[in-house]
Amino acid sequence: MVSGGTYGTEEIVHGAGYGRAILILLLTPLLWSLPTAFMIGELSSALPHEGGYYAWVRRALGNFWGFQEAWLSLVASIFDMAIYPTLFVAYLTRMFPWFQQGYRGWMVGLAVVIACAILNMAGVKVVSTTSLWLFFALSAPFVAIVVLAPFKLGALANAVTKPTTSTVDILGGLLICMWNYMGWDNASTIATEVERPQRTYPRAMLAAVVIVALSYVLPVAAMWMTGLAPTAWETGSWADIAGLLGGPLLQIGVVLGGMISAFGMFNALVMSYSRLPLAMAQDGMLPSIFGKLQRRSRAPWVAIVACAIGWALCLGLGFARLVTLDILLYGFSLMLEFAALAVLRFREPNLPRPFRVPGGLFGAIAVGIPPMLLLGFSIVRSEHEQVWNMSSFAFAMILIAAGVVAYLINHALKPAGWAPAEQKPEPAA
Repeated sequence: MVSGGTYGTEEIVHGAGYGRAILILLLTPLLWSLPTAFMIGELSSALPHEGGYYAWVRRALGNFWGFQEAWLSLVASIFDMAIYPTLFVAYLTRMFPWFQQGYRGWMVGLAVVIACAILNMAGVKVVSTTSLWLFFALSAPFVAIVVLAPFKLGALANAVTKPTTSTVDILGGLLICMWNYMGWDNASTIATEVERPQRTYPRAMLAAVVIVALSYVLPVAAMWMTGLAPTAWETGSWADIAGLLGGPLLQIGVVLGGMISAFGMFNALVMSYSRLPLAMAQDGMLPSIFGKLQRRSRAPWVAIVACAIGWALCLGLGFARLVTLDILLYGFSLMLEFAALAVLRFREPNLPRPFRVPGGLFGAIAVGIPPMLLLGFSIVRSEHEQVWNMSSFAFAMILIAAGVVAYLINHALKPAGWAPAEQKPEPAA
């Protein structure tokens, strides 16, 4: 499942309407997801180092840009991770509006952060071999929506729904769609283990994109048939839609699915994101305390606690604003990764690459153009979002500038530089 899966797609319909939402859902993976997956597929197979993306950028562009890549990825992860507790609360309040009052929703989101942090520090693997069955269970309500919708052709044109508070427009809908298609780098890490990767990997990624796109498009297209107004959609409204189609049981299924999806994704990503401060500490980019491991589970408990504090502080920003900041910061780190792909092709043409982006040096450069053009939309959108009395763009620029300051301080305190990538302590479990 990519990002939030079908959960979280509601604002795309609200901002763009049905027809344009479906078009966005079909085009975005081709322009955003596939180029990113191909880029990461080549770099991860050529340089399978701990630390991943920042190790690639550091090798291609030097210590300064390697540090900026790690900084941008870490800061973006804070906003990205705050999205999942926000989705958890959005679906919970659809069934229990009581949690919308006061700070109750924020407290529930904080409880999700604390629970997942504790589970990860204890080494408990909640999402493991059951992931495939979990995917089927979470998809079942949307299969029911697709099946039931044709029997209510045009029947919901005058349906009375809960008034929405969403202010998302078509540009905001596009950014949310980009977020919904993030996460393809997870598959790229096994590119070296794929038989005939040059042929198999692109086909597998195309098939995966088609499957995920259909899981997004079919439920939206089905609801278009019912005549339900696009203005009725906002984050969490899949629950209300399910209630209109299939009654309370289907509504409960969607609510539970949305909560389980958000909790499961958050818990799994705690393990992934907390390893970035660990790797940075092992390289000397962060204080060594972030490299401390829990004795039994080998989990980086200091990194987990520090990240959890950052995620908790962002819980009140709201879904759309979190997505805007996440895409903007993630997009700048992605730009450095595409630059690393092209530079390494030029500087190290003989580097073994089990998987290679087709088209030679031109292909390595051209594959980054569509994602960077989409990043331009996030810059435009961020100028209209407000965070603490400033535009999201200005806020993001402050965070990016802080990365430069952090590097200069780091370099002043440790002029000898970072530890070599090959000389790492034992990795966390």
